[in-house]
Amino acid sequence: MTILLVLILVGTVGFGVTMLQGPSDTDVGPTTAPEKKLEYIQENYHTSGENTSLTAVYIRSSDGNVLSKESLLSSLRYQQQVRENETIADIGDDERPVIGVANIVATRAAGDTDMTLDQQIATLESMSESEVEQVVSGVLAPGSDALQLMPKTYEPGTATAAGRRMVFRFDEPSTRPEITVYRAQEALHDELRETPDESYFLIQGPAGNNILGRINMQILELVGPLALVLVVVALAFTYRDIFDILLGLSGVLLTLLFMLGLVGWLGVPFGPTAILAPILIIGLSIDYGIHIFMRYREERGDSDGIRPPMRVALAGVSSALALVTVTTVIGFLSNVRSPVSQIRHLTVAMSLGVVAAFVVFVTLVPALKVELDGLLERFGIGRTKPALGTTDGTVGELLSGGVKIARVSAAAVILVSVVVGAGGVVAWDSLDRSLEGSLEQPEGWQQDLPEPLRVPQFEYLDDVDYVKQNYLVSRSDYQPSQILVEGDVTGANTLERVADARSVVTDDEVAYERADGSVPTTGPITAMQLVAERNSEFASVFRNADTDGNGVPDRNLEAVYDKFYEVAPDRASAVVERTDGEYRSLRLVIQTDQTAESAAVASVLRDATTTAEGDGAGVTATATGQPVINDVELAIVADSAFTSLMASLAAILALLSLVYRFKEGSATLGVVTTVPIALVIAFVVISMLVIGVPITFNTALMFGLVIGLGVDYSIHISDRFLQEYRPGRTAYDALTETVTGTGGALFGSTVTTAGAFATLALSPFTQSANTGIIVALSLVFSFVTSVFVLPSFLAVWARFVGADLVESSDRTTDAMADK
Repeated sequence: MTILLVLILVGTVGFGVTMLQGPSDTDVGPTTAPEKKLEYIQENYHTSGENTSLTAVYIRSSDGNVLSKESLLSSLRYQQQVRENETIADIGDDERPVIGVANIVATRAAGDTDMTLDQQIATLESMSESEVEQVVSGVLAPGSDALQLMPKTYEPGTATAAGRRMVFRFDEPSTRPEITVYRAQEALHDELRETPDESYFLIQGPAGNNILGRINMQILELVGPLALVLVVVALAFTYRDIFDILLGLSGVLLTLLFMLGLVGWLGVPFGPTAILAPILIIGLSIDYGIHIFMRYREERGDSDGIRPPMRVALAGVSSALALVTVTTVIGFLSNVRSPVSQIRHLTVAMSLGVVAAFVVFVTLVPALKVELDGLLERFGIGRTKPALGTTDGTVGELLSGGVKIARVSAAAVILVSVVVGAGGVVAWDSLDRSLEGSLEQPEGWQQDLPEPLRVPQFEYLDDVDYVKQNYLVSRSDYQPSQILVEGDVTGANTLERVADARSVVTDDEVAYERADGSVPTTGPITAMQLVAERNSEFASVFRNADTDGNGVPDRNLEAVYDKFYEVAPDRASAVVERTDGEYRSLRLVIQTDQTAESAAVASVLRDATTTAEGDGAGVTATATGQPVINDVELAIVADSAFTSLMASLAAILALLSLVYRFKEGSATLGVVTTVPIALVIAFVVISMLVIGVPITFNTALMFGLVIGLGVDYSIHISDRFLQEYRPGRTAYDALTETVTGTGGALFGSTVTTAGAFATLALSPFTQSANTGIIVALSLVFSFVTSVFVLPSFLAVWARFVGADLVESSDRTTDAMADK
């Protein structure tokens, strides 16, 4: 009956798998101050084409010149080819569908900016090589906007380069919504062709997605079989029985179905990050199964039946599993208030998975085990087997080491634990912060493996690295570094301070620097200087406002702004905000190096804002842009992770103290059980510092898992110790029985799950590799602290508190008594 009812329940809930949904576009976390300022800039400033999606196609040549006549003609013919594609034609910007050096050279040579592509090709074809070189030198002269199409190694004003890029401009069509920018990028990617001396490549849209899919498949083919082999080998070592292995794995599959069904029914978004939940729940399910099966084996003697030992085993372990489930959920939910929505969704999914594992493994799996063992024994197949660690041997000797250490000096173990815990607190502040994990080329040995396990080098990764090292960031997927100055921006020295703020950034190594040493910037001063060169009327106003002759107006700024808007409204509205006739803010955009760390860029920009504000100048300056947003978000995540750790530890401490107070009459046992959890966290933090694993969105989330695993292991040991510590037995006898019994189950669980997760370290995805490392370390440290450290704490507790409880009350369960 139990089997039927639970199967109906799992099947009904599992139907929710069909309702799984990804995260919505509007499902984002709270907006940070830099994000709010960036939104303000987007709403109040205008730059022609800034709301257009840009997709860059790069041309690279290792031994040729991409500025030669033939190379420029090749680019124009490529444009002609791709613009014949209906998808690209429908979504291309009407005014300037492509911005490229070849286009600019052709239109400059003909003196006609409205030329068709065919006319541009005809113009270049009619020019000699020397004529092309002369025009190229003028187009790419120092200070030209066209230099944004060139790599930083290019020397302005020359007619030779090893690389360049052309930018396709796309608008979202209103008449054909099925044609999206991504669809256009797909079409553009499909049209890429190799020329004899040059390679054309794309790193946005489908180019990146395709390579991610290929890398995922390659790593899955390597890591998947290895992880499966390790799990099966570890389970074989733990169970030494094919039927228990198959039954345990069946429970895992049913747990996954139950969890995903709950996620679907409850409408929890299930995006890319949430895919970690099933992986983690597989490990936890294996752990639940091992505890039940090993305890059942301990309780069943050669002459015992099947059902009574299973009842005793469930009575002995189910309370621990229930407490483990509650405390593990608390650990996972410590991130439910994370500012990152994907992390919130993942914590909910994992919490549902823990509940699903508990339901399946304390009801259905034991019932199936009873029925299966009964069936097999009727066919003469013996089902009485020893639990791992309970027989004399290497494992049992190893597991009892913690009790031997407690006998020698439990106080020394406690002292070392306090020192390690303090070291973890210190190490936390020293951990690096990083928002994203990079993709790396496979290791040499991975590339040398035989097919199909071989993981090849990926040319795309080299292309991405080349672009980051050599080009300005693409506005389509990256917001450049900016400073927003608000308040009385008409004050006499406002532009002087903005100029000084610009110098703070451009003089620092985080700035993007061209070969000639110049740093591309967009701001009120550079825009005004450019307009002054072309408009004599504005030049007069501009010079009259500059009293010290340094090229920066320092008086009558309102009159300067007025004239600026009069003669060049488009340029003015891009750098000076005028709302209802009032000048409210200024905008400064400074291109920073893509390879620079977000924290370094953010620090320099904040120094620049201090310079822009001055002392009591009546303005406020705020740094924004992608690097600043990344730095702020990561700081929030890191602070949130630490706060969540402390809150969840406090909640678990209170819960365990309350449970053990009512269950055993001693709240202090809850404290003793919680201490190793803090120790596990300290071990993991110190290890992260030593091996260089930074705090990221994923690793911050993993600390909830660390708590969950630490709680799991500690509760099993403490709960079993209470059952074994009864009148007539010393604390050390009870501890020995505990660590060789329950400790054996923990050992099997650790070997199985840690081995599987350790294989993720082979992934070229830094985030995936770090996740595997942290989970594996958490499992190992949880096992070590519960088996080798917690016994010392329990021995001291028994000496000062537990002995009186044992003498005053026989805490042996009814199930144990029946046995």
